[in-house]
Order: sequence, then structure tokens, then C-alpha cells
Amino acid sequence: MPPVRKIDLVPGELRDRLRRALEERGFGDIVAVTEELNAWLAADGLELRIGKSAVGEFSKLLKDQREAFSIASAVLAETDIDAESELHRVLMQMIGASAVHLIRAIREDEGQIDAKDLHFLSRMLKDLMSSAGIREKLLEDERRRLEKAQAARLEAAVAKGDLDAEAADRARRILGFA
Repeated sequence: MPPVRKIDLVPGELRDRLRRALEERGFGDIVAVTEELNAWLAADGLELRIGKSAVGEFSKLLKDQREAFSIASAVLAETDIDAESELHRVLMQMIGASAVHLIRAIREDEGQIDAKDLHFLSRMLKDLMSSAGIREKLLEDERRRLEKAQAARLEAAVAKGDLDAEAADRARRILGFA
């Protein structure tokens, strides 16, 4: 197991502050941000000191994550997933972002991919396809539920005398569930 990164030892509150500082500076100005982080750590009485390479790596990770989420959001918007539940949306974004991170890591490693990474990538793709199939089934189930509700409303209107049977039949044909 790899050793714990020093940046992971920074308390969550200060790491959030670091994240905001990096975002405000466009993920640059690493030297100044590192000095600020170390001043915050000292002000909190922590003897931990973080180097600029660790802050630079953290900045790159944040930038890559932002880009991955942006790509995932664009892909999801094109598939009209806005109508789906928020949980499904978040899960799809996480899988998409993970795939982008993996592909970027493979590209940075001169295109080399080991069996474990290939398995991981294929598993993510399988999960994405499975999720799309589940989404389609949910949409079909919802469409059928709405058709049944509309048919019931038509029947109720006929029973009340608000609509004659012939008009209800035409409405069913027009709506596609005759």
C-alpha cells in the first residue's frame, strides 16, 4: 500500500480552503498558495509543512477532476438524463469522471495499460451500459404508467358523460395506446 500523501494529512477545513484558493487563482500560483497553506497550518498549531510539488499535484488533480466532471455533465446532458433521479445522475458522473481519469493516466504513462487497469476500464464501461439499459427500462415503465393513467382518465370521463366513447377511442388512437 502506498504511503499517505502529506496533503491528505491536512485537516479537511484547510484542504477546502486550499481548494478554494487554487480555484480562485485558476489552479496556478502554486508557490504563493503553498506559502499560504503552510501559514494556515502554523496558525492552527500544526507542525506539518507541505511542499509546492504536493500542492502542484493537488492542483492538477482538482483541475483534472473539474474537467472530468465537465465532460461527464456534457455527455449526460446529451442523453437527456435531466429527467432522471439525482442519485442516478451523480453515479453516472462519478463513473464518467473515473473513466476520464483512468484514460488520462494511461495516456500519461505512454499508452501502457496493465491488465488491472483494463479490467477496471471494461468494468466501468459495462456499468455505464447497464445503467443506460436500466434507464431505458425505467423510462418505458414510466411511459406505460402514464398511458394507463391517461386511459383511466378517459374511461372516467366517458363514465361521467363528459366524453362520448367514440371521442375516447379517437383520443386513444391519437395518443398511441388504443
